[in-house]
Amino acid sequence: MRQEFVRQIAMDPDYLQRRGGWLSRLHLDPWLLLLLMLIMGFGLVVLYSAGENGMAIVRSQALRIGVGLLVMLFFAQLDPMLYRRWSPWLYLAGIVALVLVLLFGAGAQGAQRWLALPGLPRFQPSEAMKIGVPLMVAWFLSQLVLPPRLLPILMALVLTALPGALIIAQPDLGTAVLVIASGLAVLFLAGLSWKLIMLMVTAGGASIPVLWLFVMRDYQKERVLTLLNPGSDPLGAGWNITQSKAAIGSGGLHGKGWGEGTQSHLDFLPESHTDFILAVLAEEFGFIGVTFLLALYALVVVRSLFIASAAQTSFSRLLSGGLAIIFFMYVVVNVAMVSGLMPVVGVPLPLVSFGGTSIVTLLAGFGILMAVHTHRRMLES
Repeated sequence: MRQEFVRQIAMDPDYLQRRGGWLSRLHLDPWLLLLLMLIMGFGLVVLYSAGENGMAIVRSQALRIGVGLLVMLFFAQLDPMLYRRWSPWLYLAGIVALVLVLLFGAGAQGAQRWLALPGLPRFQPSEAMKIGVPLMVAWFLSQLVLPPRLLPILMALVLTALPGALIIAQPDLGTAVLVIASGLAVLFLAGLSWKLIMLMVTAGGASIPVLWLFVMRDYQKERVLTLLNPGSDPLGAGWNITQSKAAIGSGGLHGKGWGEGTQSHLDFLPESHTDFILAVLAEEFGFIGVTFLLALYALVVVRSLFIASAAQTSFSRLLSGGLAIIFFMYVVVNVAMVSGLMPVVGVPLPLVSFGGTSIVTLLAGFGILMAVHTHRRMLES
């Protein structure tokens, strides 16, 4: 009986969805839900150690995860066609919110990224645009014959660049990179030719001097220079990445053991419970622990791409694929940043780093993915 069950799952990946009982009725994909719960559970274990063995930070994170799961459940109930109808309005609301942030936003540590409305907790509109941009670009392209021609491509680039520019002005380069990447991911999935892709890459490379001279701020330039030569200022600008690499290297194959890391517990590693939590994981759980987490991330991306491939409309396919790729980019940027392969841009490790806005946004995106998968209808002949 057990062998027959395993064989059925292997032959039909949607078998559990149809037999999922209450999960199916709630429009939740059991495979994706299981993988997400494993990542977040492992994240709480690491966070307990990174937060100096305090249950307070774990309880706070668990509360944020609970809110995120409720948001995911809500988003999973909505028909994808509803998302399609509301995409332009959600995008427009996001643009207005970003403008309001620049005019009246709340600031912290030299950045003005939050919006505080009377009676509501302050929130970061730029996070919502990680969903708003792929929604808008997918809506726009799904109305056209694919692959798109030059003019629609330029329009999609404008729709992507506008919120990116507003977020860069806050300044928040890390979030801007992910928002722009989300729009480009949908455009890539629309079927761009490799010639156009190479042309866009070339144009992006040619714009680097302009960005360096007129867009990037001094501290952002300093991060790039630190990446190229971390030893130039080991006690200043290079401190974060030096300590992060030391923590990762000291973990070895098996790690030092849960709660036994020295870089975080002796306060050598800044932001150990947020952006650099991967270094804590590597030091305490070693290469095996990092590989386990990355394998879970990879399975989430694979499952998400499977959902995208099974979608029945252009809008659903483009949106689902874009959300899968942006989650992949989230992981790549954080891992590369912590490993010293990219400048420090303040991107958290998805579903593991401490924080509420990022978790809620990511789980909302997965709620949309589940809605796409569980609301599929048989096309009329």
